[in-house]
Amino acid sequence: MSAKLELDTSQAGLRMVLKDWEEEALRSLWENPQQGCISREVCDRVNQRLKPETISRASIINFLEDMASMGVLDKTEIAGKGGYRGVCSPKMDELAFKKFVARTAIEALMRNFPEETRQIIERIN
Repeated sequence: MSAKLELDTSQAGLRMVLKDWEEEALRSLWENPQQGCISREVCDRVNQRLKPETISRASIINFLEDMASMGVLDKTEIAGKGGYRGVCSPKMDELAFKKFVARTAIEALMRNFPEETRQIIERIN
């Protein structure tokens, strides 16, 4: 499976590329960057913030895996009761993530519409 960013230009800020619960998941990791979290902890934090809405742990796990595969998060395996657990910590802070989103979008535009993208960028500058 290949993780991807989907850009929704009708939204503002991080919601252009993240659902509300995905943003909350990243924010919960950005708040304590040195202290990694397992998916259960992230899920508990997200559900606490989004009450009465709830997000499944499976959705959180899949999102964290996608973010790790994109290089946004670090994921390490630790031995625990009942097996191994993945501990996620941010590889990028919020500012670095925003730059990553901008770079990813511009690179995709340059691959698909190189001349048009250059023209627009020149007009903006």
